[in-house]
Amino acid sequence: MNERRPAAPDDDAAAVVDAALARHAHDAHRLVQILREVQALTCWLPRPLLARVADGLALTLAHVEGVAGFYRFFHLRPVGRWHLLFSDNVTDRMAGSVELADELCRRLRVPLGTTRADGRVSVARASCTGMADQAPALLVNHHQVITRLDAQRVAELAALVEADAPVAHWPPGWFVVDTPIRRADVLLAQAATPGDALAAALARTPQAMLDEVKASGLRGRGGAGFSTGSKWQYCRDAAGDERIVVCNADEGEPGTFKDRVLLARHADDVFEGMTIAAWALGARRGFVYLRGEYRYLLDHLLAVLSRRRAGGLLGAGIGGARGCDFDIDIHLGAGAYVCGEESALIESLEGRRGTPRIRPPFPAERGYLGRPTVVNNVETFCAVTHIARHGGTWWAGIGTRQSTGTKIHSVSGDCERPGLYEYPFGTRIGRILEDCGARDTQAVQVGGPSGACLSAFEFGRRIAFEDVPTAGAFMVFDRSRDMFEVARNFSHFFAHESCGFCTPCRVGTELVVRRMDKLAAGRGSRHDIDVLFELDRLLHTTTHCGLGATACNPLRDTIAKFRPAYERHLLSLHFEPAFDLDAELSVARQLTGRSDAGAFLERK
Repeated sequence: MNERRPAAPDDDAAAVVDAALARHAHDAHRLVQILREVQALTCWLPRPLLARVADGLALTLAHVEGVAGFYRFFHLRPVGRWHLLFSDNVTDRMAGSVELADELCRRLRVPLGTTRADGRVSVARASCTGMADQAPALLVNHHQVITRLDAQRVAELAALVEADAPVAHWPPGWFVVDTPIRRADVLLAQAATPGDALAAALARTPQAMLDEVKASGLRGRGGAGFSTGSKWQYCRDAAGDERIVVCNADEGEPGTFKDRVLLARHADDVFEGMTIAAWALGARRGFVYLRGEYRYLLDHLLAVLSRRRAGGLLGAGIGGARGCDFDIDIHLGAGAYVCGEESALIESLEGRRGTPRIRPPFPAERGYLGRPTVVNNVETFCAVTHIARHGGTWWAGIGTRQSTGTKIHSVSGDCERPGLYEYPFGTRIGRILEDCGARDTQAVQVGGPSGACLSAFEFGRRIAFEDVPTAGAFMVFDRSRDMFEVARNFSHFFAHESCGFCTPCRVGTELVVRRMDKLAAGRGSRHDIDVLFELDRLLHTTTHCGLGATACNPLRDTIAKFRPAYERHLLSLHFEPAFDLDAELSVARQLTGRSDAGAFLERK
């Protein structure tokens, strides 16, 4: 059956689509970038525009619409010309984001999560935007970042939006994103001179450079901790003539912002590490997958790439080495936490929904467009740059035997000095708390919601793959915080970010949210806690990818270590129904003119 086509877009909208298609050479693998550029000018993506994109890429409308519907930053229904997104991480809430969002909605006369009738403005919430160190934060039209919101800024923001003042006329101080480095070690100290590490790498053969990475014991800094040298060797040995290097800069784990700072202050180290990987692997093509929330960094990163090309550090014949031909393209994400998983990221790079792949085969064997592909984190590539300069043995001498080198922590929450702290692996949790000025701490969430929640009895434990592994987040909670509410915020995050591919995750995360919301409403029972444990077991063992498997980590940890926080929300120790029949019948009573609660209990 032929797909029913919507009406053609108007001439201006069609011209926007045609220009985006031309810029990307009508390449279907660039679909996400094309949709992003089109929406930046049209505010949303009506079906006629999507149909024109589909025609220009020789794709079906269903495919294009399915991709557009997957990413949170694409809109298939109208949103305001001013679309304001409040970051909704727990650290933003601790800093007053809920009250500030309510105040902005009051001033703009628009309910949260809706578009005003005149179409000018909409206000909504987004998952953590990577600004936990300077919360509360807000995104304007997905790419302009406002940090450190307060009541005065909200009042001024509402007035500027009502006046339709261009963003260029807004106070420039609003858009300052600090890069606070509180404790620097080998990675965060003064950046290396561009080209020095690359020259050291080119002085070795490709395999010799790879052997240095192996000797370093470097493990991936994105969370999984897989051996970097082993991954590179698998890719180098895989069948195929072309290899791809990908930098995962989709820093979506709530509370994490280390990659944001590295890209802002050490971009050369990141690109140099990618180029060294290309030399070791024989790759000619590289990508940086930059999360959509970091769109404000794009111009800076493109300028660094241009400077490196002009200096002979990218392009053909890098450093005069025969066969060292490599360049890097930047791909912007569109708001999907799951794309931090390497195979989902590759799906997005290829212009599809970011659904994690079934493995094996692993990306090192069959990745981007079926080619052997290495995907590493921003911090990992920075480490490679330093290993090339100083050698694998030097790096292996830092940290512990199983966890070599240093680790950067994004510290936020209840502390005097939020920011980045770099320590050798093996550092105590308590040391980090002391250095950041934390007081009366009851818990630390290490590694983000998918990591571990540690109580005060565990502050003697150490950051290391063999003890407390981490992707980088370090959220501090003092004794004034309700750890139930912390876990509840995280449960909403996982339900919101589920890609929907597998039923256990799609349904299970929503069931967790419903139980947590029931407890929050004061209608919980011990039975609800038992059900939460059952959902944890279900999600941990049956989901398609790591998102679902780790979705209940904060729930499990907080029930085990802070059970009184849950028991305060129990109405009884026995079963309490989740379904409120009287409330469900309220609409029917209004329609029939009845105002008596409990009417359904009448006996005839």
